[in-house]
Amino acid sequence: MAAERDLKYTPEHEWLLVDGDVATVGITAYAAEKLGDVVFVELPEEGSDVTAGRVVGEIESTKSVGELFAPVDGTVAEANSAVVDAPELVNSDPFGAGWLVKVRFTELPDTLLSYDEYAALTGE
Repeated sequence: MAAERDLKYTPEHEWLLVDGDVATVGITAYAAEKLGDVVFVELPEEGSDVTAGRVVGEIESTKSVGELFAPVDGTVAEANSAVVDAPELVNSDPFGAGWLVKVRFTELPDTLLSYDEYAALTGE
């Protein structure tokens, strides 16, 4: 996994690792901490089309239910079945094994944040 500084971020507390035309997406450690212990993850199916800004999944914790938003327009190339089977990975390794989906995209939105911009957003 790339260093947190090398990732892109969304205001919805998701991170993206861009490799060619595929973005690996997960939620940030900040979001995982705010959610509390994750107990359920629902992800979109491989091959499904997603639209940036639209809800594509759900993350449920002992504190609340959060929505997973698509950060880009594209097609789901892979959903991480490991986090469906072991949702606690979202908390224990949000930037590694706790990734959520890989989306094949045609264009990155200009609303993505750098590490420093995301840090300023969260006050971290």
